[in-house]
Amino acid sequence: MNITVFDNLEKLYKKAADTFVDLSKKAIEKRERFVVALSGGSSPKAIFELLATNEYADKIEWNKVYFFWVDERWVPLDDDKSNARMTFETLLDKVPVNKDHIFPMYKDGVTPENYAAEYEQEINKVLGDAGVFDFILLGMGDDGHTASLFPGESVLDEKEKWVSAYYLKPQEMFRITLTAPLINKAENILIVAFGEGKKHALNEVLNGEYNPKLYPLQLIDKKEGVQFFTDEKARG
Repeated sequence: MNITVFDNLEKLYKKAADTFVDLSKKAIEKRERFVVALSGGSSPKAIFELLATNEYADKIEWNKVYFFWVDERWVPLDDDKSNARMTFETLLDKVPVNKDHIFPMYKDGVTPENYAAEYEQEINKVLGDAGVFDFILLGMGDDGHTASLFPGESVLDEKEKWVSAYYLKPQEMFRITLTAPLINKAENILIVAFGEGKKHALNEVLNGEYNPKLYPLQLIDKKEGVQFFTDEKARG
């Protein structure tokens, strides 16, 4: 695991975009495709906006990139809360992606639980039984959650399913998420966490006693291929 501390966010975003480009080239050269799972939130949004600029977009073979999501609020794709909507508006609508390579984490007319099983099948069709993503982008909440793996929820105990859906009572909505076992299969994981509000949780995740029920990001293996991008405010 590698931790990089940046003195400003512009440098962090640029390095994250550079990482996406570099990994896409390596994966496409090796396997003729680049399969990713993306997160929502403010930090990924800035990274996506950068990737959509000519400086970066021209370096990526977009027709060979497959897009999945790490997690999603169970809301329609045109809802302001939709991670997929944000990704389309900032990136996917601006670059020449093959629409058949985009797999939003929502579908009308089905239950979230049923779609979680369907989404797992879609991942299996693309990645096979191994289920190894080339790249997963994660964030971290102030409470130490990542994806929709929130403190104290039963999804943290999942060992078999690749995708799970459940009702998150504090938010009064369903969430659908990749599980820790699937995320940990990924060849490359980038975790972006910055700002004063993340300082306590990040310190516990990296240096504290192992307690993933309280700090779910600890479920992500600190292995080779996992990178943390953070800033001086969060590292302290």
